[in-house]
Amino acid sequence: MDVRKAGTDGNLVLAGVLLMLLGDFLFSLNDAMGKWLVASFSVGQILVIRSLGSFVILAPMIARQGSDALFRIERPPLQLLRIVMTTTDVGLFYAAVAYLPLADVMTFYMAGPIYVAAISHFFLGERIGWRRWLAVFVGFAGVLIALKPSTAMFSWPSLFGLCGSLAFAMTLVLGRRLRQTNDATLVAWQTVGALVAGLVLSIGNWRSASTLDFAAMLALGVVAGSAHMLITRSLKLAPASLLAPLQYTLLIWAIALGFFFFGDIPDIQVFLGAAIIVLAGLFIFHRKNLTDTIPKEAVAPDGH
Repeated sequence: MDVRKAGTDGNLVLAGVLLMLLGDFLFSLNDAMGKWLVASFSVGQILVIRSLGSFVILAPMIARQGSDALFRIERPPLQLLRIVMTTTDVGLFYAAVAYLPLADVMTFYMAGPIYVAAISHFFLGERIGWRRWLAVFVGFAGVLIALKPSTAMFSWPSLFGLCGSLAFAMTLVLGRRLRQTNDATLVAWQTVGALVAGLVLSIGNWRSASTLDFAAMLALGVVAGSAHMLITRSLKLAPASLLAPLQYTLLIWAIALGFFFFGDIPDIQVFLGAAIIVLAGLFIFHRKNLTDTIPKEAVAPDGH
């Protein structure tokens, strides 16, 4: 009986790993599609049609939980801030990939967990020891290297990527604060926020789209929604400690898809910066996982 149970648990964990990998691939595919579309259409127009596509995935979930659940939310001010942050994140991401290779922009976003560690210290009251603080500074040094230290590092596309990744980190932190809110409710409101922002930004910037282009923009929302559900499900099947490092496959896919679709090859500085960011992020996660699994009385007072 124990052997059968162990085998079942092992199959569930494997399923969780595969779902996480597939979800990460779909997010990367969504990013590549966005880069292709933003070359011809405004960010606002893409946000509008992408949001409509997202509701294809969200509608059944909202129907299942009941539409009244959308209005039973905790901490409305934080909900509004999260909507602003998620909309800023998506908008700036598309603005950045319009000018920069996918791998460059994704390198900025891979620093998200590093920013989360720093923000959580102040925003969530989570104790961060000196080792993790050191890793935060090392990770940010990796971001600066990826920005290619020069006058060009302050170009608008680079700043879009950097600010977008900070907004992404804030979204993750706010997600922790609002963890009592149903996933479908969170995603529904952030989708509404993106739709409203897109309508405003598309004023005077709306272009007629072919059937293929319109379908591709709708597909952005469908693909992103599917990826979100796959990753959410994977976290229920396998331990987060096993799945979290798999998020860095997003960078591998960004390099591969960027080369395959756009002929982009990251330069040595991006590779070096990405490597530093990934190592710093993995170390931060390792330290957090370690301090979470040992008795509290065995943790040093400074939390390291």
